[in-house]
Amino acid sequence: MKHVWSTLRAILVCAASLGALATIAQVTPADQPNPTDKFKSLEFREIGPATMGGRIDDFAVVESNPNIVYVGTASGGVWKTTNNGTTWEPIFDREDVSTIGDIAIAPSDPSIVWVGTGEPNNRQSSSWGDGAYKSLDGGKTWKKMGLEATRHIGRIVIHPKNPDVVYVAALGHLWGANPERGVYKTADGGKTWSQVLKINDDTGVSDVAMDPESPDTLYAAAYERRRTPFGFNGGGPDSAIYKTTDGGANWKKLTKGLPYENGGDTGRIGLDIYRKDPNIVYAIVQHEKGGTYRSEDKGETWKKMGDTNPRPSYYSQIRIDPNNDLRIWELGAPMFYSEDGGKTFSTQRIRGIHGDYHAMWIDPGDSNHMLAGSDGGIHWSYDAGKTWDFVNTIAIGQFYEIALDNEKPYHICGGLQDNGSWCGPSQTLTRDGIVNEDWQVIHGGDGFYAAIDNVEPWIVYTDVQSGRRPKPESRTFASSGIRP
Repeated sequence: MKHVWSTLRAILVCAASLGALATIAQVTPADQPNPTDKFKSLEFREIGPATMGGRIDDFAVVESNPNIVYVGTASGGVWKTTNNGTTWEPIFDREDVSTIGDIAIAPSDPSIVWVGTGEPNNRQSSSWGDGAYKSLDGGKTWKKMGLEATRHIGRIVIHPKNPDVVYVAALGHLWGANPERGVYKTADGGKTWSQVLKINDDTGVSDVAMDPESPDTLYAAAYERRRTPFGFNGGGPDSAIYKTTDGGANWKKLTKGLPYENGGDTGRIGLDIYRKDPNIVYAIVQHEKGGTYRSEDKGETWKKMGDTNPRPSYYSQIRIDPNNDLRIWELGAPMFYSEDGGKTFSTQRIRGIHGDYHAMWIDPGDSNHMLAGSDGGIHWSYDAGKTWDFVNTIAIGQFYEIALDNEKPYHICGGLQDNGSWCGPSQTLTRDGIVNEDWQVIHGGDGFYAAIDNVEPWIVYTDVQSGRRPKPESRTFASSGIRP
């Protein structure tokens, strides 16, 4: 009898198990509730602050109508204005990434716009992209054109008469080696690509410049770099300027008069060509003996003009006034300005606006008309940089981290890249809602983390560059350092 009961018990357990398995099998993934469904009815609302800008990486301007400007941001996508900055439209929000390295407009057809994603600056916070995008309707719609593995695109140049011919300067991975770096070329509008300049898996290209009168002549700035969690190596023996005169089929390394002619590690290089006389080429070269260099024979020989080259890994941008080959601008924490071809520089020309400059455009039809982009946003000048308007009409601040308190309404505090740490409310009693005046800056510099005291929420702990940790109070605005 004992054996019979054991057998029956086993049959019942087996049947129950099979029934449970059958029930589970009938529940498909589609029948399972999606945890994110509860958020579908929620809508994002912008609460600010909009008192500051954010890092600008590039401008592209329609030369026949300078009221049309495209702006590429470090992490806020692409913005476009058609009325000289009075209003802006975000035109890249539906794409897969929002970090922009470069923007280029086809000189022969301004409705054709190219965007290279992944900013080329070497910060720990530099986001990587997923290739090149192309628009045929002035940014209304975009199509991804490949080069996804290049990660960071420093420059795009387009043939002045044939918009199907495009060159891309690809830096490649910042944190490791990969083969997809160098100069890429398409002759069919992006349908296919050729890697026309490849140095090695550790050396990409940060800049490329095209001769406006002979577009098969190009200069490429090769750059060996590697970031690690605890450091950065920004140079090597393979960084150099390369030149082609046949549209990328063949390249030669330029050396005569350049600082690496006799060896030594070279870092980041910036290039520009004087558009009224393409024999004149300028370069800023990071090297133990580096600085500002000028060539008057299309790069065959170079002359050192001076030692100036501010923080190359983060800037390395040089601009020649399109109407004066001796007026040079070098972008840095301050702006460096020269009237003698780079022999001497002044940092007093541009004052009163946020520094850390990464982008500049000078109107070829009127050199007084300039655009400058910095860690603080967008700036316009109409007197060759003597005075500036802060075009603060778009909110593109870069928050690293945010924190919340337990008050009602609760407050948000956070740190922004080079724009301090701020706190603001989640709700107000005013009819207009949350405005800029409702936000207060609690510390300057580079903001990072913020932590709010749960018992005394007016005490906020913040991070600043170099490991400093201030402890500001939002009631008294007093601050004390608590660096370990």
